Amino acid sequence: MAKESMKARQRKREHMVKTYAAKRAALKEAGDFEGLQKLPRNASPTRLRNRCSSTGRPRGYIRQFGVCRNVFREMASQGLIPGVTKASW
Repeated sequence: MAKESMKARQRKREHMVKTYAAKRAALKEAGDFEGLQKLPRNASPTRLRNRCSSTGRPRGYIRQFGVCRNVFREMASQGLIPGVTKASW
């Protein structure tokens, strides 16, 4: 499980990206790259990292479900994800 500080930092970045999204788009459309550089660094969407919604784990992330592989396996085994079953042949 990720440290709480890492999860908090990620939430802060997500909020900042959402806040500056319209301004970034307008500056990009106008071609004002100096204005873009004056925005906060964390306002850039490339600074975001995909993290598991329950544990905050940054690796083994499954985009379709928004969780890491470990949590996905547990949820699938418990039947919490509709349409997903354990394969056996």
